[in-house]
Amino acid sequence: MTKYREILRLYALKFSERNIALSCSVSRNTVSKVIKAADEKGIAWPLDEFQTDKVLEDTLFPKEASTDTTTDRPMPDFAYVRKELLRNGVTKKLLWAEYCELCRMDDKEPLMYSQFCYYIQQDEEKRRATMHIPRKPGEQAEVDWAGDPAHIIDPDTGEITDAWIFVGACSYSQYAYVEAFINEKQKAWITANVHMLEYFGGVPRIIVPDNCTTAVNHKQSDWYTPKLNTVYHEMAEHYGVAIIPARVRKPKDKPGAEGTVRNISTWITAALRNEQFFSLSELNQAIRKKLEAYNAREFQKKEGSRLSIFLGEEKPLLAPLPATRFEMCEWKEATVQFNYHIAVDKMYYSVPHQYIKDKVDVRVTDTIIEIFYHNDRIASHKRIYGRPGQYSTVTAHMPEDHQKYLEWNGDRFRRWAETIGINTAKVINSLLTSGRVEQQSYRACMGLLKLAEKHTPQKLEAACEKALQYSSSPSYKSIKNLLVNLDVSEVTIKEETTTKPNKYGITRGARYYGGKRQ
Repeated sequence: MTKYREILRLYALKFSERNIALSCSVSRNTVSKVIKAADEKGIAWPLDEFQTDKVLEDTLFPKEASTDTTTDRPMPDFAYVRKELLRNGVTKKLLWAEYCELCRMDDKEPLMYSQFCYYIQQDEEKRRATMHIPRKPGEQAEVDWAGDPAHIIDPDTGEITDAWIFVGACSYSQYAYVEAFINEKQKAWITANVHMLEYFGGVPRIIVPDNCTTAVNHKQSDWYTPKLNTVYHEMAEHYGVAIIPARVRKPKDKPGAEGTVRNISTWITAALRNEQFFSLSELNQAIRKKLEAYNAREFQKKEGSRLSIFLGEEKPLLAPLPATRFEMCEWKEATVQFNYHIAVDKMYYSVPHQYIKDKVDVRVTDTIIEIFYHNDRIASHKRIYGRPGQYSTVTAHMPEDHQKYLEWNGDRFRRWAETIGINTAKVINSLLTSGRVEQQSYRACMGLLKLAEKHTPQKLEAACEKALQYSSSPSYKSIKNLLVNLDVSEVTIKEETTTKPNKYGITRGARYYGGKRQ
């Protein structure tokens, strides 16, 4: 707008029209026109404060100020145009043709294509209002993958491999972290986040990632409630940080990361474009040097650098890192087998036998195997390495009869046999030493235990005594047959003689007295 007040002020100070025009950046004709109109209206310096340039324009040139420069032709539906332009294949040219057809149906003159585009652009600019959101130190960090990869050359074959650049930045100080990875998969994403927090030396309250598949489970998410991937959520719980993914196609939700990506592309990726790297570690070493220089570089429009602001204002407000680093894990699904074990990488881990044939979720780390059923942990094992086919079994997971079988060993069988009698103990000891290994005879010993329960311990002792008369190492089958054919009266007499002591001490029998009479 023309500086009407300044023109009148300088004219009152006796400046020439040429100097006034140079000072106010207008033409001499404009100065002459303003001075002439002010003289006709009786307006002269000094002016009241309410007489702004806009008021003076309306007063000095009322016809020009009230002239409506807008067209009388119908305007397009801007809301409809914005919505349709988001669809694939829809262009302004197509929408203008449809707009012209509607105008002709209403017998109205349509806008020309250039005018149509001009008014659409004006509407878009009105909606480009931005808001500055003040960031608090230590509150938020933003993470993303850079668009352009770096490159690694195989020294043997000359093959070029892309290395993808992870970028993280604190929202307040813009202090950045950069690292290259071979891919953008889940393991690389989690590792990058962990390394970033360790580089910062603390944990912000919030991390804002992109809406990528390594951060968000899109199958279980909607526009309002994004669902984090299980591993990413576990990492957030380990470090006590909140993850708030950016909205789809909303880069302004993480402007710090977007701006840092642009700067990193210039000051690191592009700066290393003429260097050759033969390994990922070599590339990351070069990136780290450039990163330190980037963080220490002074700002152009404000005092300090990213490093100085981070160390002085932001790092003291970060939460401390946990005592241990987050351990990367992998989730799998398994079915509990009939032997109440699951298979993980050709190793077998026990599960409570109540879950046989159920599907369970398995969390696998480098050291631990955790098994979950409906989000409840039902078993945990130390991970097994080495020869395939090894078992890790917890006794409490076994059925009760399996636990009892597991409890028996050679020493326990011997102690049990001694409580029955010396002959049973001899038979048990003979069975335990009959095979190449002791475990081979456990089933026979268990069979004798069952015979004692089926018959009586006294009958078993009698059968063992009789079997030892025929063989020094009787078998389970021979003792079983003896128990079936054993004379019951013989066992009864033996039981009476062994269980009823003579209360009269030493007595003479019938033979003694009979011999006396002779």
